[in-house]
Amino acid sequence: MKSELNQNCSEVTEFILLGFRTSPEVQILLFLLFLLIYMVIVVGNISMLVVIKIDSRLHTPMYFFLRNLSYLDLCYSTVIAPKTLATFSSEDKKISYNGCAAQFFFFALCVGTEGFLLAVMAYDRFSAVCSPFLYAVHMSQQACVRLVIGSYMCGCVNSMIQTSFTFSLRFCGENRLDHFFCDVPALIKISRADTFVNEIVLFILSALIIVTTTTVILISYACILSTVLKIPSTHGRSKTFSTCSSHITVVSLFYGTVFFMYAQPGAISSPEKSKIIAVFYTLIIPMLNPLIYTLRNREVKNAVKKILLRKTSFH
Repeated sequence: MKSELNQNCSEVTEFILLGFRTSPEVQILLFLLFLLIYMVIVVGNISMLVVIKIDSRLHTPMYFFLRNLSYLDLCYSTVIAPKTLATFSSEDKKISYNGCAAQFFFFALCVGTEGFLLAVMAYDRFSAVCSPFLYAVHMSQQACVRLVIGSYMCGCVNSMIQTSFTFSLRFCGENRLDHFFCDVPALIKISRADTFVNEIVLFILSALIIVTTTTVILISYACILSTVLKIPSTHGRSKTFSTCSSHITVVSLFYGTVFFMYAQPGAISSPEKSKIIAVFYTLIIPMLNPLIYTLRNREVKNAVKKILLRKTSFH
């Protein structure tokens, strides 16, 4: 039906991001809140990158993957936050067609890559706990680099497919996106073309990524749990499983929100619900990840203390 409407209307060259439709006073409060969150994201993730780089004890496969996770969190929050802050502080809420496509491409690239990277991190923990004597072979530097490159390649393929399908749709007349960034559900909603295929592609791609990566994660942790339960001492079990607790928390937060946002056929029907969930995985999770790995990981805490003590000693 959509394709039969407004055949003579002009093609869209820019979009208007409606964002959160609230009073000017609330917009100011949201601007300050988002700015604070983004500052914490930048400081937290850059600090994690610096700590892992400086401390030689953290030059292990686990922290190599964690460094890439921090980099991805920093990247995809930066793709979203500056433009969102600009729309809060200005009457000009426009984004060009090409700018919208670029924003979505890099966002989908980073989020898709993070999903695969979390699966790689689960496999790393599986190798460390279940095959400690072969860990150096399974997780050699070359193997780690290949796994990270593979994660980026899978994320890139996902992003190219979703971006090409989404921006091959016809956008005509209506250019107001009921969202704070360019995301598929909001774009599909205003398209003048038949979006059935796009909705199916979105669902299949999201489900495929979630199913494949969560399968790796669940199998890895099932094997880890089985191995941990065979350890005779309570202290040994607690120490072994504590190395995985941070990753389990991050995985639960990430996949829980992504599932509710993309992997349900009716997920695109509620714009307000989509915005709230989107805030969580575009800003809250990148803010929480460094805190989770710092507070729940003894090695990272010790590295941070060592760096702080070194700085105070210089003074």
